[in-house]
Amino acid sequence: MKNIISDETMEYVGILAKLELSPEEKEHAKQDMGRMLDYIEKLNELDTTGVEPMSHVFPVVNVFREDVVCNTDKTEEILKNAPGVKNGMFKVPRTVE
Repeated sequence: MKNIISDETMEYVGILAKLELSPEEKEHAKQDMGRMLDYIEKLNELDTTGVEPMSHVFPVVNVFREDVVCNTDKTEEILKNAPGVKNGMFKVPRTVE
């Protein structure tokens, strides 16, 4: 294990994560973090020239329908259902004095 995590680093990570770790948990977390960093270093050794970056493992396609306007102006028809109409709008009781 090349990457050794210091006690100060673990203390800082605990503060950032708002964790209260026992000494045993800190030691275990230090070892886990070291192994993770070693693995990342190993991944950095891979030749990735010509490999396109990706944000998802599977191809993501837009599942939404096209935004096409299909309604016509039905203002008059809608206002027929209103209890009161004034200047082409719903007339409602005043709520603010």
